[in-house]
Amino acid sequence: MPRSYAQLKRRLVGRPIPSFAESRERLGKPTALAVLASDAISSTAYASEEILRVLVPVVALAALEDLIPIAIVVCVLLVVVISSYRQTIHAYPNGGGSYVVSRENLGVTPALVAGASLLVDYVLTAAVSVSAGVAAITSAYPALFAFRVEICVGFVALIAVGNLRGLRESGRLFAGPTFMYMLALGALIAAGLIRSYTGNLAPLPPNVGALAELTDNGSTLGMLTPFLLLRAFSSGAVALTGVEAISNGVPAFKKPESRNAATTLTWMGVILGVGFFGTALLAHRLQPTITPDETLLSILGRAVFGNGTPPYLILQFATFAILVLAANTAFADFPRLASIVARDGFLPRQFVSRGDRLVFSNGILMLAGLAIALLIVFRGDTSALIPLYAVGVFTGFTLSQTGMVRHHLKLKEPNWKRKAVVNGVGAVMTAVVLAVVVVSKFTIGAWVPVVMIPMVVLGFRMVSEHYRRVGEDLRPPVGYRPDVGGNSVVLLVGGVHRGTLDALAYARSLKPDHLHAVHVSVDPVATERVRREWDKRRPGFPLEVIPSPYRELTAPLLNHIEKIESRDHNGVTTVIIPDYVEAHWWDNMLHNQSALALSRRLRSRPRTVVVTVPVHAKSIRSQNAENAAATEGMDE
Repeated sequence: MPRSYAQLKRRLVGRPIPSFAESRERLGKPTALAVLASDAISSTAYASEEILRVLVPVVALAALEDLIPIAIVVCVLLVVVISSYRQTIHAYPNGGGSYVVSRENLGVTPALVAGASLLVDYVLTAAVSVSAGVAAITSAYPALFAFRVEICVGFVALIAVGNLRGLRESGRLFAGPTFMYMLALGALIAAGLIRSYTGNLAPLPPNVGALAELTDNGSTLGMLTPFLLLRAFSSGAVALTGVEAISNGVPAFKKPESRNAATTLTWMGVILGVGFFGTALLAHRLQPTITPDETLLSILGRAVFGNGTPPYLILQFATFAILVLAANTAFADFPRLASIVARDGFLPRQFVSRGDRLVFSNGILMLAGLAIALLIVFRGDTSALIPLYAVGVFTGFTLSQTGMVRHHLKLKEPNWKRKAVVNGVGAVMTAVVLAVVVVSKFTIGAWVPVVMIPMVVLGFRMVSEHYRRVGEDLRPPVGYRPDVGGNSVVLLVGGVHRGTLDALAYARSLKPDHLHAVHVSVDPVATERVRREWDKRRPGFPLEVIPSPYRELTAPLLNHIEKIESRDHNGVTTVIIPDYVEAHWWDNMLHNQSALALSRRLRSRPRTVVVTVPVHAKSIRSQNAENAAATEGMDE
């Protein structure tokens, strides 16, 4: 690793954490609530608004009458899902959520579907959370709206760096905004409902301009159909996204892990249910008109606290902060789930390893890249991303709860019948919601995850097949003994200098059966100079010159190596390449990169060993300085 890169990395992510300190990096319940539950809690900021964005364009402000019944159904579904995942936490304390539950009870294919659904959903979580958070700020400061994509990308990068610093440190960074949002939202709901029910806060007057814009410039309003209600419900059901995060991250908790995780999950469910239903009830009481360029929470905040007042600004900042940091849930769980899937051989093994700070760094970087790509493609528009959102999470819910039913039927633990009924009811309910989401939103974006999830599953299978083939290729047959045979060494000579002589000394130390010095000639004058210098050194064997009329290094050399192999009849050919290495990366850019390119080409040849002999400029200069000092001392 270049020194300058290592120094930059240390400044960004901190010093490495030893493996024995892993227990100190685990999360207590309050910190875990901020790290793993911020996604679910943050959905209270936009779930009610998404319901209205479906209904208002068709039935205008009459949509507010249907908000409460839909919110009640969503809350009932929340209770069932929370109850189910409490059981999952105790049954599978090593984490993994619906992926592990499906793998252990339903088989490989359902597990891969669950894993793909969750990984796709986490990418969407990161993108939606950040875009919704930036929307909260642009509602308060409209001048920033034109820069929303750039702001979104910047916050994704910031959250990625925070997570690369480690779980405990990211918890410290993100706990404050999470709890600030809980207090601000609680104050909004409490103050708004008290003022409304005591007659101190009247319903808001309709925003005629916004209504005209939302209802296609005042065209004839339509009828409220069952299909429309189902679509509105599926939009509100995004409130449940992130509920599974705690069951995926059980190993991140302090001991006793399962009990602490279950308690934190209950806290999250209560906060989410109260916040979501309270916001819906307040909207029903105040009759706000949603607008394309201002969030529902901002409208309610201005009505309750007053426009531009400190409480309103605190609410907007807290909403912005938790929505942006809700992406942290995805950054905590995507890498962990990817590591479990990779350990099973369905993702590249690079996702298994933890980085310097005991986090799955490769998973964090992958998630950041995918989320940034989504934000750029969809221009940071939350409403455009939301329809893509719920398919993955409800697929995971359904498979997880179905798997838990099988789990109870197999083990028949105490109270297994009651638990199986809870999971069975939950599986049916979430399956119905999944069907509603797919059907009602298919044409406006739900088709994307419907197509993407099978593609990801296919990718899993291809990775697994690759590792299976590699395992078969590398498995030695009974009685296998490698036949190395002889060894021919080919020394690449670009010029006769210190690096070439060091490489020649190394080549002799290998005691090869045949030693060849090869020079590729692209300039006859330079080649003649190299030949004279070689003969002057009297190495004991000739320099083989390969003409290259098209000034190419690799192809002529490869052809010559094939001739050497056929002539020497040896088993292995070792190619030695001298390489000049400067102390700084910017100095290395000034030198020819032919050694690197040649090494890559040679690696593809069977029974060929490539050895690069580095000549370090710093060591040479230091040695020259010492020799010069010694010479001056002798002269004195």
